[in-house]
Amino acid sequence: MAFTKSEKSAMMDGYREMLDRCQAIFVLEYSKMDMPVIDRIHKQAREAGGELHVVKNTLFTKVAEEIGYTMTSDINVGTSFVGFAFKDAASLAKVITDIAKDEAFKIKGGYLDKAFLDAKAIKALSDLPPLPVMRAKLLGTILAPASKLVRTINEPARSLAAVVQAHVKAEAPA
Repeated sequence: MAFTKSEKSAMMDGYREMLDRCQAIFVLEYSKMDMPVIDRIHKQAREAGGELHVVKNTLFTKVAEEIGYTMTSDINVGTSFVGFAFKDAASLAKVITDIAKDEAFKIKGGYLDKAFLDAKAIKALSDLPPLPVMRAKLLGTILAPASKLVRTINEPARSLAAVVQAHVKAEAPA
């Protein structure tokens, strides 16, 4: 299907806008897709804070290289289905690796902050916990010393109160 110059320009503007907003991109090759699979994949990507789009390789590569990505030759071959991670790269990487288990899809590679990732690195990224879990762990790590300090400071007063209470009970007439 031939595109007019204005259609190509609009596509390139769309790619540029998505590349400017995303933290990571993941490129898949696909051989056959049907609408139920496409709908399911798009829904999973949205839930992970990303989007998936079929791209025209030449236009996408041109825009990506203008922005500063170093596109490898493997990514330009065949049909490309690109995932754009806008919020949590690890969550979308998990969706991508789950998609790639289907024989209709194969991971070509990806980029995290413009650094190339091969399929193995994308799999490793997908094994990371989601962003909310990472934030909770970090917050717990930061708060642990503070809560221990509060317990340590309160311990002498609590111990003294227990001694006074025991003394009061011992002297109280039965």
